Amino acid sequence: MGSHIGATTQSPSLAVEGVGGFHPISLRNRVERHPMAVLTGGMEQEIRFCSAPDGVQLAYATHGQGSPLVRAGTWLTHLEFDWASPLWRHWLAELGRDFRMIRYDERGCGLSDRDVMNFSLDDWVSDLETVVDDADLDRFALLGVSGGGPIAITYALRHPERVSHLVLYGSYSRGRRARNDPDAVEQEDALIGMIKVGWGGVNPAFRRVFTTLFVPDAAAEQMRWFDEIQQRSTSAGNAIALRRARSSIDVSDAAREIDIPTLVLHANEDAVVPFDEGRRLAGLIRGARFIPLEGRNHILLEHEPAWQQFVKEVRAFARPDSGRELRYAGQLDELSRRELEVLRLVATGRSNLEIADTMFLSERTVERHLSNIYAKLRLTGKAARAAAASILSAAGDEVERAESE
Repeated sequence: MGSHIGATTQSPSLAVEGVGGFHPISLRNRVERHPMAVLTGGMEQEIRFCSAPDGVQLAYATHGQGSPLVRAGTWLTHLEFDWASPLWRHWLAELGRDFRMIRYDERGCGLSDRDVMNFSLDDWVSDLETVVDDADLDRFALLGVSGGGPIAITYALRHPERVSHLVLYGSYSRGRRARNDPDAVEQEDALIGMIKVGWGGVNPAFRRVFTTLFVPDAAAEQMRWFDEIQQRSTSAGNAIALRRARSSIDVSDAAREIDIPTLVLHANEDAVVPFDEGRRLAGLIRGARFIPLEGRNHILLEHEPAWQQFVKEVRAFARPDSGRELRYAGQLDELSRRELEVLRLVATGRSNLEIADTMFLSERTVERHLSNIYAKLRLTGKAARAAAASILSAAGDEVERAESE
């Protein structure tokens, strides 16, 4: 297990520069608590540290209650500052109501070690493996936001038994340099040039380019915060190395092999990751459900309708106890009476041949009904039969009540 520094919102932790880069220290009684540090409901985060196989120290935080939801590492995070951020606060509060949320600063960023040489997809997946093992998680929902998506996809392919649900927001399978698009490469080169020139400067003009791409509809306070978090989260050198590594990623083949319930959401005017990349990603993953969101913010803002839809969809998809009977009954609404009858017999453990004999049907007809059931419930793979029966069981009396009306 990793080390625990007792870093709740009452005792914040920051990174200080020293020999070998930035190191986490406890600042108990040495800083004032940020007035926005305690989320709705009095939620606090607990920060811990663990070491990756190559010795890089990783910082991760947990908060909230419920089934576990892990956010794969992504660019521009800082566990302590994000907790009080006007851009991320509502994400953490809402998801913490429904889940025990685990998130971490990727290598080179935030409270994790800054003095890092290796940035690659394999390193990032190894870091995710390290964090979930240290947090003692057996099975969990996995959230990939933006550049965290390819990491989540690769992890899910390598460890399908540990991922119950895969949620991908604003993400992609191909980085800018892997899209066979000269304009995308030119844009990436221009952004890296801006990092070289203006990342570490006092004047935020160059960083404001990234801010307006990520959150064009943000208020002045939110834009100032994003300008600042870019410097606070990582160095210019690390920012360039991270962007270069991500721009060459292509996990298209891995995405085609995913056989886990998957939800893909993407804002239709996202300027950071094109909408078509999100649509393409959903098309690669068997059975993935795609939710287009109306908006242009890469980081969804609290008061925009797209945020409310995001929360609703993720809650219904990944939380096992959310309005349990009503939610699962709603999933069964699309089934015909005959399909429900077949599913009830499946739930009793009968084989297709036994169901055919009971219902006076051919076995081929039963198989066709089951294919329709799986398609309507968006289930795939060898576990589809058991999952469908589980949904019927979870719906409980609501199915019977609906049929009697």
